[in-house]
Amino acid sequence: MNREHKLESQDPVHVPINDNPSSPKGFSESSTVAEKTNKTHVSLFTEKFSQFRRTRSLNAPSPVYQFGPCGQIMKNVAMVMTIQDPASQRLTWNKPPLSVLVIKKVQDVSVIQPFIDLLNWLIFEKRMVVFVEASVLDDVQLKNNSYFSPVRDKLCTFKEGKDDLTDKIDFIICLGGDGTLLYASSLFQQSVPPVMAFHMGSLGFLAPFEFANFQGQVTSVLEGHVALTLRSRLRCIILRKNSDSLDKKSHSGVLVLNEVVVDRGPSPYLSNIDLFLDEKHITTVQGDGLIVSTPTGSTAYAVAAGASMIHPSVPAIMVTPICPHSLSFRPIVVPAGVELKIMVSPDTRNTAWVSFDGRHQQELKVGDSLKVTMSIYPVPSICAQDQISDWFDSLAECLHWNVRKKQRQFEYSDLVHSSSNYTINSHDKQITKDS
Repeated sequence: MNREHKLESQDPVHVPINDNPSSPKGFSESSTVAEKTNKTHVSLFTEKFSQFRRTRSLNAPSPVYQFGPCGQIMKNVAMVMTIQDPASQRLTWNKPPLSVLVIKKVQDVSVIQPFIDLLNWLIFEKRMVVFVEASVLDDVQLKNNSYFSPVRDKLCTFKEGKDDLTDKIDFIICLGGDGTLLYASSLFQQSVPPVMAFHMGSLGFLAPFEFANFQGQVTSVLEGHVALTLRSRLRCIILRKNSDSLDKKSHSGVLVLNEVVVDRGPSPYLSNIDLFLDEKHITTVQGDGLIVSTPTGSTAYAVAAGASMIHPSVPAIMVTPICPHSLSFRPIVVPAGVELKIMVSPDTRNTAWVSFDGRHQQELKVGDSLKVTMSIYPVPSICAQDQISDWFDSLAECLHWNVRKKQRQFEYSDLVHSSSNYTINSHDKQITKDS
């Protein structure tokens, strides 16, 4: 039932990371000298290079890897990165999609009829296999709806946390607000099918589609060649102090689309949280807590805490303090390839609490740590227009970004009046000075 999907890119650039393995110091050599390098030198370099902590980084390197006449990036022959212009990332199907997961906003009467209309159209018009959550069938408002009866028995169901949807879903349709997209992301802890989100919630920052012409818009997606925004996710792993080994679920981690938040929970005392970047201690957070967010999450909790807004195509991780007891603690943006570690300070007065996209809250005690890295599994969000237009439209419509009453333009009469006043005032000042 699975149908593969891929990204179609225009003019991809293949960039080797860390060029020239025969030169540990990163300098280029002539081809003649390189050919004469013996196996001993190669083996010594290989042993030294294997000690590097990271050979893969989502922070894409420059397409130019030669710097001046001598300097260049060392090459790891096992890793080659493809750099794409984000605007060229478009969805195409290897085979026609046959299965779709439909997620609707819960406890919202206004979504019921559009949900039924969509199901009828997908099943009877498009002949698709439709998945919904099992709890949807228990909705009283749907049970009493005569239009829902014809499609009820034709739906495939699943239960969160019990059924694996991997390789069963070709693409996803969300009806609701941003929460439906976050929920869809949580269902797939590895590869995520393309997501089409209709704005039927309160904010709808991540939902660019209007439901009025859903048939035409969904048909365009099924035909392919639509623009995508690859929304990066964070992989979060909790390491317990008193645990000798990790269970399977903890070891795989939790993937979040917006942010992971570490705060003081119900305690009245300040949080004391140590922040490490690639095992180096960066700072200690004294305040209400800390937000580690993706670029997508920069317009969520992070922006409310005073952070900047980052376009979701930017490969980065944002670190934002929550009400820090400091006048100089500003939010920072770090490369996407780094590893963050968050620990409760040994001299703290209280424990901390961590939540993932606002869910699954857990307590962090002294000695426990939370490791956060960028996941290799983004959420491919389908654009209504393109990456730039969708994002700035959301900023304007949902957050009213830079909305201000426009300054009135000068009229000719205003200029004359201003000039006259200046002359009179100058004349009066001159008379006062002379007298």
